[in-house]
Amino acid sequence: MADFTLHEGTAPLLVSLPHDGTALPDALAARITPAGKRVPDTDWHVGQLYAFARELGASVVTPRWSRYVADLNRDPQGHALYPGRSETALVPVTTFAGEPIYAAGSEPGAREIALRREMYWQPYHDALAGELARMRERHARVVLWDGHSIRSRVPMFFDGQLPDFNLGTAAGASCSRGLQDALAAVLREHADGGEGRYSHVVNGRFKGGHITRHYGRPETGIEAVQLELAQYTYMDEDSFEYQPGRAVPVQDVIRALLHTCLDYARG
Repeated sequence: MADFTLHEGTAPLLVSLPHDGTALPDALAARITPAGKRVPDTDWHVGQLYAFARELGASVVTPRWSRYVADLNRDPQGHALYPGRSETALVPVTTFAGEPIYAAGSEPGAREIALRREMYWQPYHDALAGELARMRERHARVVLWDGHSIRSRVPMFFDGQLPDFNLGTAAGASCSRGLQDALAAVLREHADGGEGRYSHVVNGRFKGGHITRHYGRPETGIEAVQLELAQYTYMDEDSFEYQPGRAVPVQDVIRALLHTCLDYARG
């Protein structure tokens, strides 16, 4: 089986879901603890949440492997995304809850980490770069949308409860101000609405990972945005069960956000 799936669309929109994978190579799984084998830190069901994106003409890339194999949204050289704050590595050794992923003494060393970067991390990024180049040959401006989700409470990373919709643009560096403002307006109108159904923040705790920061170059015609969703908005965080009744209104908001990206790219 392939390490990732790439659907080539026709629209100026690429949806990347780098933490959607759950598979573990057999040789690796043999070294992983029961807690690690549950892959609890997966961005559960984001592929299902974003399934409609193909109907919009978007390209979509999703990985097969769990982020425990290699985290596709981390800097390949291990540089920190948020200096001074807790974050996971290119090859993590503990879960977000602090549980060991590997049996004692079987943690990966520097050579193994380098090999995983070459075998698992690099092909995904080659696909991203290649698809963006293909799209730029056809469109003057394209948007890379990096879709994520996380438990609403993760003390390792933040205090209290995370806002429902967390939009990240590397503090405004990865996309044009016009696009950021348009997306923020969507969240005010469609998410908060008049009833405050969902909370949101722009460039709060999650400002965008390596993908958003590396590929977002609005001056070259490539806009990049990350959305981090609080998982309770569409699923049960303890059982990991997808809950369609919760998910449908969340998809409506995401749909409005992606339409805004398309309008901006074509505008």
